[in-house]
Amino acid sequence: MQRVSRRPRLSLRHAAPVLALAVGACGSVESYPVGGTHADLVSLFDEWRDFEMPEFVDGVPDYSTDAMASQHAELGDWQARLRALAPEDWSVEEQIDWHLVRAEMNGLDFDHRVRRPWARDPAFYVTIYPAESDVPAHEGTVIHGWIDLWTYDYPLSDADAAELVGRIGAIPALLEQARVNLTGEARDLWMAGLRSFDAQSRDLVALGQRVEGTDGDLDGAIVAAAEASDTFRSWLEDQSGSKTGTSGVGKDNYTWYMQNVHLVPYSWEEQVTLMRRELARAHTSLRLEENRNRDLPQLERLASPEEYDARLSASADHYMAFLEREEIHSLEPWMDPAIRAVAGSFTPAEAGEVRNFFSEVNYREPLSFMPHMHHWIELARMREAPHSSPIRAVPSLYNIFDARSEGLATGVEEMFMHAGLLDGIQGEARARELVWIMLAQRAARAISGLMLHGNEFTMEEAVEHAMTWTPRGWLPDGALVRGEQHLYLRQPGYGTSYLTGKIQIEELLAEEALERGDDFTIAQFFDDFFDAGVIPITLTRWQMTGSRDAILDPGNP
Repeated sequence: MQRVSRRPRLSLRHAAPVLALAVGACGSVESYPVGGTHADLVSLFDEWRDFEMPEFVDGVPDYSTDAMASQHAELGDWQARLRALAPEDWSVEEQIDWHLVRAEMNGLDFDHRVRRPWARDPAFYVTIYPAESDVPAHEGTVIHGWIDLWTYDYPLSDADAAELVGRIGAIPALLEQARVNLTGEARDLWMAGLRSFDAQSRDLVALGQRVEGTDGDLDGAIVAAAEASDTFRSWLEDQSGSKTGTSGVGKDNYTWYMQNVHLVPYSWEEQVTLMRRELARAHTSLRLEENRNRDLPQLERLASPEEYDARLSASADHYMAFLEREEIHSLEPWMDPAIRAVAGSFTPAEAGEVRNFFSEVNYREPLSFMPHMHHWIELARMREAPHSSPIRAVPSLYNIFDARSEGLATGVEEMFMHAGLLDGIQGEARARELVWIMLAQRAARAISGLMLHGNEFTMEEAVEHAMTWTPRGWLPDGALVRGEQHLYLRQPGYGTSYLTGKIQIEELLAEEALERGDDFTIAQFFDDFFDAGVIPITLTRWQMTGSRDAILDPGNP
């Protein structure tokens, strides 16, 4: 039975403001019969996903000025059709699905009005993705027609090789179109695109070496695509001198996007306050831990492939036993293999050399980072036990899932430490320090991303801030930080999602505990949380408590 609670959410924020920003072409709801069912919504959703995808011409998606103007002109009618369904009397679960579709339509509207990746963001035209993301879909804006190399079996079958000939073979024509489409002035986005095409060229060369001799036409297509990527990269560099504009979406646009697309109930200003608070809390907690541990030896890094494999396996054993022993949430047979499949392999490093930030954590105590592997449990859940709603069973567009996905994976690092995950292990006290270091790094880079979108930082200032505020000098790699900040600039809200999601989950847990009293259990909380699907936490909260956030009210555009 759905519980209905009107208890105020545990937050100091005020009600979400209604921002006076024009929504793109709006159709008239009077044009469509009023009323409908959830089945009508599912049908509309299927049609909507087809509409959101551009037309393909000879295997190349059409993002030309005329094509995009035509798509935006039609968007208002889709929004009107959605409003005409009048879901107010539907069940809460059905209304949540309606809001997911509404959020996606708002996302496309925002892309046309503000973000315009096809015109402003050279990295939008990257096509090759060699590895799977740990969230439900690609992180950041991605072009239709992307190629996930990790989804193919190697050696390639004849059918797969033929398919890739056509898909990779379309890259040169796509990049020719991109030269016409890219008219934006956003300097930081433009310069970051150079690195993106350096990476695509490397990925194509690596693919060519991997499949060499499988199919002559494929060999040729890969070479041509790599050459086209290099030529396009040179063109970007030639044009870069004229790109002097800002790249952030601006504070008001950022707030609108958060509250109307990602359904995150915080403004730009509120997120700055929250991230600064988390940064100070993380640094203070770390220093207090260090003081308590001042007479203890520092953790040593894993030093060999054998040690790495043994410790990662033992950490997975410990982690799964902890989830069962402490009754954190229900377990399924596919969860254990999901986290073991992404254990990775040992990477040598010289004494004093700093690896990737998260490797510096993982190589000291893998168990401290293991909760973040809930990402892969979540992906396994979507495969093995997909949500009953067709709308929730697939990843939402525009990274609408980010605060839910990244917030959970980040939040449980600290939650599970408090619940006893690290208790009794060798080096327990020093392992706790790692959790605070990770929190500080995420807060530091989140503030950098916010300042980029507020047009208060340049890219280099954002990079410097994140590096400076990450403890122990474990973020010295400017290239890594630039990659992260590039993602956050391309996808508003992603940089803060790790902590805005964590905070919302903590608020929801506190609210549920207060509401249920003696009947509250951690296991029931997480099981109910997972049952809602990978959706914005405001919607999860509505399903779990019956309380509807102000940003979902009809008055909010």
